[in-house]
Order: sequence, then C-alpha cells, then structure tokens
Amino acid sequence: MSETPLFLVDQPDPDEGDEPETEFVGPAQEDLLMPEPPGPINWDLLGADEAEKEWRALNTWVHWLRHEYGLPVTIVPPFWHRHRELVWELSALHISRLCAYDPEQDGSAPLRWHADFVPARERLREWAAIAGTKLDTDRPTRQTVWPGETPTAVQQEHTIQNREQDFEQFVKDDVEARKRAEEAFYSRSEFADGTQ
Repeated sequence: MSETPLFLVDQPDPDEGDEPETEFVGPAQEDLLMPEPPGPINWDLLGADEAEKEWRALNTWVHWLRHEYGLPVTIVPPFWHRHRELVWELSALHISRLCAYDPEQDGSAPLRWHADFVPARERLREWAAIAGTKLDTDRPTRQTVWPGETPTAVQQEHTIQNREQDFEQFVKDDVEARKRAEEAFYSRSEFADGTQ
C-alpha cells in the first residue's frame, strides 16, 4: 500500500474561462483500498509463494521504517531476517501500521500506532541485543540449554559483506525449504492418490 502525499494541481475553473484553480489531489482511491483488511501473518504456516511475497513486502517496509524514523542498528539490525524474534516483532508492527493507516480507520488510529511504536522499539532493541546481530556480522541467536537437553555447538559470528545479497539468498533458501515441505506433505498417502 503506497502512501502518496497530497499535492497541489492547477485545474481550469469552468466558470472563469481558462484560468487555473488550485485544488488538493491525493492518491487514487483504488491505490488506497486493499481487497480486505490485513490480518496477522503466521510465518510458521505460510506456503512457499506466500512466504516469498511476505518476505519481500516486509523487507521493503523495514527499509522504509528505518529510514523514515532514523532507527539505529541497535533497534533494526541489517540481518533481522535471520532472527525469528525480530521477524515476528517487525511483521506485527508492519501489519499494525497498515491497519492504522487504512482509509476505513478513524483519525486517531495513526496516533495509537505511534504510541504502540514506543514499546515496540524497546522490544526490538532487546531482541537485537539478545540475537547478537550487528552491523556487518551475524550469528544465530544463542539458545539456553536446559538440564537434560543436548548441548548445542557455540555459533561464531561471521562477517556478511552484502546485506541485500544475503537477504535474497535467505529468501531463496526459505522458499525452497517450504516447497520441499509442501511436496512432502502432499506426497503422503492420503494425498498421493489425488483425493483430499
């Protein structure tokens, strides 16, 4: 959903000959309307095609968010996509903003979104600190091993030279994994004969 600013356009006034009259013009109504109100995204249940679409939409929005609000890497790190805790938080914030700025919303919805944005930034800061992701290095979020669980190998930081290339490869890998899971699901005996 694009947010096109209002601008001035000179329009001829039919009652006064060819003299232009200035009026406010905004985005076309069809640009503002979504087919249905956005709902929460459950990343665990998305199919391959849906996931690719949602990854790209979220990535575009996160770029907008960090630039629009001047957010530092301690709140929105470049490799947020590699950390589920950051994905869930940013995804929820994105959907919340889409709903707040929906044309059907009341005029105070954007103010409520900004009020919700304050604690969301603090949570993002906490998630980024826990994840250990930084400007040009990343490592998987460390997991605490409880008594009786098998210890996991300590993951080391690694340098990532190009964030956009990393994101593209990450999305490609995620989509492929989802496709394999879908194929495995549909190849089970109850779906193998074509009946559902």
